[in-house]
Amino acid sequence: MMRAVFMGTPEFALPSLEAVAERCELVAVVAQPDRPQGRGQRLAPPPTARWARERGVELLQPEKIRSPELASRLRAIAPEIVLVVAYGKILPPELLEIAPRGYLNVHASILPKYRGAAPIQWAIARGERETGVTLMRIGEGLDDGPMLLQRRCEISDDDTGGSLTERLARMGGEILREGLPLLERGELEPVPQDPALATLAPKLRREDALLDWRLPAQLLRDRVRAFQPWPSAIARLPGGGGLKISASSVEAGDGAPGELLDDAAGGGLVVATGRGALRLIEVQPEGGRRMRAESFLAGHPLPAGTRLP
Repeated sequence: MMRAVFMGTPEFALPSLEAVAERCELVAVVAQPDRPQGRGQRLAPPPTARWARERGVELLQPEKIRSPELASRLRAIAPEIVLVVAYGKILPPELLEIAPRGYLNVHASILPKYRGAAPIQWAIARGERETGVTLMRIGEGLDDGPMLLQRRCEISDDDTGGSLTERLARMGGEILREGLPLLERGELEPVPQDPALATLAPKLRREDALLDWRLPAQLLRDRVRAFQPWPSAIARLPGGGGLKISASSVEAGDGAPGELLDDAAGGGLVVATGRGALRLIEVQPEGGRRMRAESFLAGHPLPAGTRLP
């Protein structure tokens, strides 16, 4: 079995971490430091750090990825291979020289499409019908290393950023269980990426969640799905404030973008867009709880013809 170090931080990385522990001699886990969480802002370990502590695996949590102490400790541990899954930092060249079998990454897209920090969300937001995971060698560029193995899956019409993240996390574990023995036997052939086919999936910002009613209704619904549970799509309200949208559907309708259409039969919120209309099904006002759109309207009347900014 290969002597391995695992670098990863969030829940998404856990299935991959478990796969590495099964297929390799896992000698250390590197995770980001404990951070304040919840209303009390108490320090809490990330999921991979908690996993390592519970199992007595050596845990390294450097404040800075370029810390000399981290590089020194990794050299002392002397791993053959390092697996990186959603660690959250770009690795410096001096770390990439440590493991003789190199650094491998599980990336949540079919590379070279959707290189970057948020491939799952942007694949949904841009209307993709297929995605998957790629096992690749890490280079000095952004997700541009040679590919070793890929597995694909469908993006269903009901998938959200949350549901697809869970599915691709499991696929990450599966591709490692399959790929690590093949790698150890020298049976994986690296395939260079075609840079002409590359697309980017930048880190999500809160402003990405603001809905632009000039866009087609289908694209807006894709964004609602993609940004659930975070940062959550937001419709701006007349007079200020925002309304988080957690569920929506596309309907026929005609009006100026952002105009509330008459919905006498349904009693809900239907908004005209650049093409078609978007029905807001579940919403959450600022400082409030999630509710059906009809319940929101009962306390916040918005007549047909009102324009959402």
